[in-house]
Amino acid sequence: MALYVYKFGGTSVGTVERIKAVADKVKRAHEAGDQLVVVVSAMSGETNRLIGLAKQMQVQPTERELDVLVSTGEQVTIALLCMALHDLGCNAVSYTGSQVRILTDSSFSKARIREIDDAKIRADLADGKVVVVAGFQGVDQDGNITTLGRGGSDTTGVALAAALKADECHIYTDVDGVYTTDPRVVPKARRLDKITFEEMLEMASLGSKVLQIRSVEFAGKYNVALRVLSSFAEGNGTLITYEDSNMEKALISGIAFNRDEAKLTLSGVPDLPGVASKILGPVAAENIEVDMIVQNVGANGTTDFTFTVNRNDYLRASNVLEGLRDQLGAQVVSGDDSIVKVSIVGVGMRSHAGIASTMFKVLADEGINIQMISTSEIKISVVIAEKYLELAVRALHTAFGLDQA
Repeated sequence: MALYVYKFGGTSVGTVERIKAVADKVKRAHEAGDQLVVVVSAMSGETNRLIGLAKQMQVQPTERELDVLVSTGEQVTIALLCMALHDLGCNAVSYTGSQVRILTDSSFSKARIREIDDAKIRADLADGKVVVVAGFQGVDQDGNITTLGRGGSDTTGVALAAALKADECHIYTDVDGVYTTDPRVVPKARRLDKITFEEMLEMASLGSKVLQIRSVEFAGKYNVALRVLSSFAEGNGTLITYEDSNMEKALISGIAFNRDEAKLTLSGVPDLPGVASKILGPVAAENIEVDMIVQNVGANGTTDFTFTVNRNDYLRASNVLEGLRDQLGAQVVSGDDSIVKVSIVGVGMRSHAGIASTMFKVLADEGINIQMISTSEIKISVVIAEKYLELAVRALHTAFGLDQA
């Protein structure tokens, strides 16, 4: 008898008809002999609706009360799903995060899971029940309802799978797996049968929206086999697991991209020790995350310092640099909010030379200028002009043999 955790996202439970379809899928798996814990999100659009209500009351809603409010979306779904299962003759019981006692810290709207009391769930499973748990939420040590942040239901599913030592955690979404890149940009993109945790972490952090990055981190830490599947079509999906000797030794597994990028440069900065800290310290103080950083070799006693931020933070970061310009004795603040980051990802990079040069040649042949470069052991990222995004992704996808046959 296998134990699985199924997680269904908002689109998968977006209507009464879809909840009934999920119930049918769960019932069939249960009748086949599997033990099942089902984690669900709020119905699609519900969390945004609740946040909208909160903002009608307060411009900046009180964080504790906002968590109390938005957590009700999942409570609706667990009750409806259990009703649908009961109607099919399937014994099921629903729990909120606090009823299961998914214990978190007290960081409202972005809480992190500390531990899970799995005794109640194990007793229900032993009694032949399907256990339905509200995703995205928990409770702190003082009994306050907390939420885990956008996409937190993925993390709930993986955390429960880790606590219960489930055979696999199935993440059901509106896509049928992880693709080599976004099929909307590259119609020839292929669904991957397997991908490593490392590769999926890179893909998620670099712009792939299939899985929430914290859920992948959690799965890798606790060795939870993840499988991404479609709620609307049958198939084996994509298994996310540790690298093994049987996995295909592809040089590149996928291409990720992020449109939400902006670049800022502080030119003519005195080339002195500590200048990077003096620039990035005030940026961090404004709670602005910096991604790629390039500092040019000093010339005539000065240097240029360039970094990227999320496009939503572009104006705030620019204002910070303007405030630093006179203070540091720099010359010019310049920027560009029409750039993108394109990345190639693959564990095969570890054992193959020449991948970077191939990437750069492909882009050069297409007349695409590289503005910044960042590398890790299994990833190469470049910043290019936004207008070249689709051309770059398609050219790289073909060059590295990722197109469908």
